[in-house]
Amino acid sequence: MAWNEPGGGRRNPWQGKPQPPDLDALFRRLRDRFGRIFGGGGGGAAAGGGGFGGAVLVALGLLVLWVALTSWKMIDAREIGVVLRFGQFDRLMSSGLNLKWPSPIEQVISVDATTVRPFSDEVRMLTKDENIVLIDFNVQYTVADARQYLFAAKQPDETLKQAAESALRQVIGRSEMDTILSGHGTELVGETEKQLQQTLDSYRVGLLVKAVNFQKIQPPPEVKQAFDDANNAGNNQQQFINEALAYAAKVVPLARGEAARIRAEAEGYRAAQIAKATGEAQRFSLLAAQYRAAPEVTRKRLYLESMQNVLAGNLKLIDGSNGKNLLYLPLDKIKAEGDAGAAAAAVEARKAKESD
Repeated sequence: MAWNEPGGGRRNPWQGKPQPPDLDALFRRLRDRFGRIFGGGGGGAAAGGGGFGGAVLVALGLLVLWVALTSWKMIDAREIGVVLRFGQFDRLMSSGLNLKWPSPIEQVISVDATTVRPFSDEVRMLTKDENIVLIDFNVQYTVADARQYLFAAKQPDETLKQAAESALRQVIGRSEMDTILSGHGTELVGETEKQLQQTLDSYRVGLLVKAVNFQKIQPPPEVKQAFDDANNAGNNQQQFINEALAYAAKVVPLARGEAARIRAEAEGYRAAQIAKATGEAQRFSLLAAQYRAAPEVTRKRLYLESMQNVLAGNLKLIDGSNGKNLLYLPLDKIKAEGDAGAAAAAVEARKAKESD
């Protein structure tokens, strides 16, 4: 709205409204107050001189206060202080109260160097035998070098994540699926931790790997059913192989023992037959010599010996009844039959015991 409208006199826009503050009067009051505080008096030249001296004192007081407040830095026991002088690295501060140049000459950045920082991820890897495995792993690390952690890499924590995945891919890519899912997980963890630390050292990010853990290793859900079937088939195959080996371990020694027994019997029979044939040949040679010397005597002796051998194996009965009824009781056959029955029963009992 214009102050002067046509057809009217000059109008004041603040008429009838609260008046604005007088800034000049406010500055004069502040100047007089500081002049009285720092010893300034009166007006004129003396007042001007007192105001300048007061301003100098105020500036010196503020300078002392600024130096006192910004020249000390308290570093926690878990932290390391990185000192920057005019934005450039100068030194490291240990825990406790440390003295430094006031800001902004020197600035201190505190870095937590003792807290273990976790990182977890789940990735799919391609194995050496071209299978896909799903791995849920965890990495625990700390800051080993605060200077490298702040200035060597733009995002050191993100660098560790990418390096961990790269190291895991290298280790898994050199291993087969069966090896990964078997009891070699500890060896793979050690190789991954070693590879990850070497990568971080080459990047100079100032991080130290404390531990690498595989939380879960399994096939992807899309192929888990087929993998379980194949794994069960492999387990059944191994079970059958173990049963066959156990059966072979049981049967082969028995067969070898039986073969050794038969071989020993054959060797004994052969030795007996050879010895018998040798003895018969020697006996015939002696008889031939005796027959040539005394044919009649030798012939009669041979006849008597033959009759003795024939009659010794036959049953002999003596009849003392003078032609009356004869009671025949074959005790020898009864005894022989009893012995044969006892031997057969013993054989059957032994076979039953072996089968149990």
